[in-house]
Amino acid sequence: MATIQNINKDWIYVGANNRRLKLFENIYPIPRGVSYNSYLLIDDKTVLMDTCDASVQTEFLNNISTALNGRALDYLVIQHMEPDHCALIVEILKSYPQIQLVCNAKTLTMIRQFFDLDVTDKTLLVKEGDKLETGHHTLSFIMAPMVHWPEVMMTYDATDKILFSADAFGSFNAIDGNLFADEVDYEREWLPDMRRYYANIVGKYGAPVQTVLKKAANLDIQTICPLHGLIWRKNLTWLLDKHQKWSTYTPEEKGVVIACGSIYGHTEEVANLLAFKLAQHGINNIRVYDVSRTHPSWIVSESFRVSHLVFACSSYNAGIFPPMETALLDIKAHALCNRTVALIENGSWALCAKAQMKAILETLKGITFIGEGISIRSAMKPDQEKELDLMADELAKSLKDQK
Repeated sequence: MATIQNINKDWIYVGANNRRLKLFENIYPIPRGVSYNSYLLIDDKTVLMDTCDASVQTEFLNNISTALNGRALDYLVIQHMEPDHCALIVEILKSYPQIQLVCNAKTLTMIRQFFDLDVTDKTLLVKEGDKLETGHHTLSFIMAPMVHWPEVMMTYDATDKILFSADAFGSFNAIDGNLFADEVDYEREWLPDMRRYYANIVGKYGAPVQTVLKKAANLDIQTICPLHGLIWRKNLTWLLDKHQKWSTYTPEEKGVVIACGSIYGHTEEVANLLAFKLAQHGINNIRVYDVSRTHPSWIVSESFRVSHLVFACSSYNAGIFPPMETALLDIKAHALCNRTVALIENGSWALCAKAQMKAILETLKGITFIGEGISIRSAMKPDQEKELDLMADELAKSLKDQK
């Protein structure tokens, strides 16, 4: 049995799911698993787009064999050399010894780094704009360096107007039978994890993504086939608009995320009170997260989503409470910019978290701080609530004034 599905008359999905993997790249929680997508063209020549992760080797190789139905495999296009897409190159070479590898020069270097292979006589090197004729189809190659590795390229099928987009436009989550984004309630079921995937995997590389989006604008694209997640054949404008916002670090929504690092609950009380005060100002888009319970990938993702961020943090060993420090350093590592930020600190014997949080955040571009922030000594007293009222007022005004 094979888990294959036709995309159209000539293209077949031959990828596989992994629902057992707990951490993507051994960092990001994926409670709904992940898909490793691969696509096979059946034309006068047969073409496989990328391989899969080693964890799905048996299923993947069976899918290819079934889809080929006795035919030889002529080409393997290698768009991305990350191991979740290139791990089975050796197995493909063993099974189909006459195959040619289609890749660029940077990819060839990485093949030699990952594998003890000499594939010089089996490689067709391509560069920007080169074409591969397969019979009824013409494939052309688009270099996409740093989206999100330096060797990445995409492939455009001019016949069926399909963009094979490598890791771009992808998402976490395994595929539950429905292969196309228009077959599910994508905004409810998939958008949070597509955002989290983009922000954490690609988010640092906004400028290279912009370059690729400009290249894509010159193509007639009717379908997008990524290496993770669902295939897009409708609502491409919606998909591209999301990536336009994320890659320009433009807030996707007006709203406030309050990230709280609290040891005994006093800082959390202040964060909750601020959320209530914002709600009384008519602000509806508010989320409060405990950084000790929320993986940093969600904090990064939410920071890409909303316009305003509040970090409420206890001091700890004359520094920032460690889970908060991890979240802030992750935000910095992903080059977030153009956000409005408010800071709250709490310290029983050393008020130091606010200055150190600010030192991290002010290295980012386009960060606007609301006032001087609030400093709490152990627990907020009634006479200090006026400071929180003022912060809520300023946040609400900033939200309402923002275009």
